[in-house]
Amino acid sequence: MQGLTGSPALKVQVMCEGIRYTDALGRAAAHSMPNFYPYRFKAGEHDPTGKGLATIPYLINARDGTEIRILGSGDSPWHVEGDLDSGYSLIDDRSGQSVPVEFEPLDPWMTTKTVDGMPLLKAGLQTHGDMLVINVAPGCEYFLHKHEGQSMRCGFCAYGAPDERTAHLGQVTGRVEIPERTLERMALGLHAIVAQTTIRHIYLVGGSLTDGRKEGERFLQLARFVKKENRYGIPVSLGSGAIPDDMIEQFHRESLVDFVCFNLEMWSEPLFAKICPGKNRYVGYPRWIESLETAVRVFGRGRVYSAMVAGIELDPEHGLEWQDAARLALEGAEDLCSRGIIPVYSLMWPPGGKDRPDYHERIRGYFEALNLGYRDIRQRHGLHVSPGFMCHRCAYMQLECDLDRQEAAQ
Repeated sequence: MQGLTGSPALKVQVMCEGIRYTDALGRAAAHSMPNFYPYRFKAGEHDPTGKGLATIPYLINARDGTEIRILGSGDSPWHVEGDLDSGYSLIDDRSGQSVPVEFEPLDPWMTTKTVDGMPLLKAGLQTHGDMLVINVAPGCEYFLHKHEGQSMRCGFCAYGAPDERTAHLGQVTGRVEIPERTLERMALGLHAIVAQTTIRHIYLVGGSLTDGRKEGERFLQLARFVKKENRYGIPVSLGSGAIPDDMIEQFHRESLVDFVCFNLEMWSEPLFAKICPGKNRYVGYPRWIESLETAVRVFGRGRVYSAMVAGIELDPEHGLEWQDAARLALEGAEDLCSRGIIPVYSLMWPPGGKDRPDYHERIRGYFEALNLGYRDIRQRHGLHVSPGFMCHRCAYMQLECDLDRQEAAQ
C-alpha cells in the first residue's frame, strides 16, 4: 500500500510528533486562537516563562488550507520560526524542510462580552476552522455515575465533567431544559461569529444523559432554537447520543438538521464496553448501531456519520499492536459503510505507553494504515464525506476530507 504524500503526510507527522516550544510559537499565541492545553515544558527544557507552562496556538493552517491541531512536545523535531509580519514557518530539524504556515486567528468575538458581561467564549460556542460547534449543555451525566466502582464516563474524555462551564451556562444536573438566557447568549455569539468569519457547518453537541429520550428532548429544544436563528442557511448536524427512533424521525419531520452523527467512538463490543462503559450500560452497543441504521433509513445514505476515536486502542491495557488495531478498525469501517454509515476517525493520543521509544511511530503507523485503507472502503461503497457536514477546513484531527480532496485533484 502506497503511503501518504503531500499535506496529508505532513499533517499526520506533525499531529503524531507534536511541535517544540520556541519564542516564535509563544509570540504567535498573542494573535491566535488559544490551545485548550497549555504547553508543558519537560524537565531540563529551556523555559523562557519560568512557569513550566505556556499558552500556544490551537490550530495550524497550511497554505493549501489543511488544518492541523497542535500538540506541544519538548521531544518534537518540529519547531516554528518567524513572526506575524514576516510570516511563520514550520521546520523539521531532521531534514531542514520548511513549510510556510499560519495560525487560526484570534477573531474579535473571542474577546467580546455579551451585554450582561458574559464572554462569548463561555457561551457554549467554539470554532474549528469553518465549523461552529454549539455546546450549551456540556456536562455529561456519565461522570456522575459509577457501577461496581467504575466510572461510567468514556475513558478518553475529560471534557464532559460538570464544572464551572456547566454553572455559568445554567446547566443543572437532572434538568433537561436549556435555560432561555443561555440560548439567547448563544444566539448573540452565533451572529457575531458568522459576521466575522466564514462558517460552513454547524454542529450541535452536548453532554450525555442516562435517559436517551430526555437527551432527545434537550436536543429538540436546541435544534428548534438554532433553526429559528440560522437565517444563513448553514447546514446543521445533530451530534446527540443514540436517541429513540421516533425522535430521529421527529428531527427529520421538522427539518431541524441536515446530518446526523451519533458517536459510536469504538468498533467491537468488547472495546466499546471497556472504553465507553456509560454508553454501553445506558444504551448498549447493538442499540447504538441500530439507531445509526434508523438514521440512514430516515435521512438517507451520505447523511449519517459516527465519530470514532482512533488510537486509544494502542493503550497497553488493551494489548493490541498497531497493526492489529488498524485491522480491527478497518473491519469496523467496512461493516459501518455497508450499512450506509460513514465513520470519521479523530486521532487520539493514548495516555499509556509513552515510555515506549516507538510511541509516536506506532500512532503514526496506525493512523496512516487506517486512513489509507478506509479511503479505499469509502470508494468501494460509493460514500464520501458531504461538504455540508465537514470539509478540510474544519477537519483538524481527521484525514478523510484531506485524502478525498487530494484524490479529486489528481
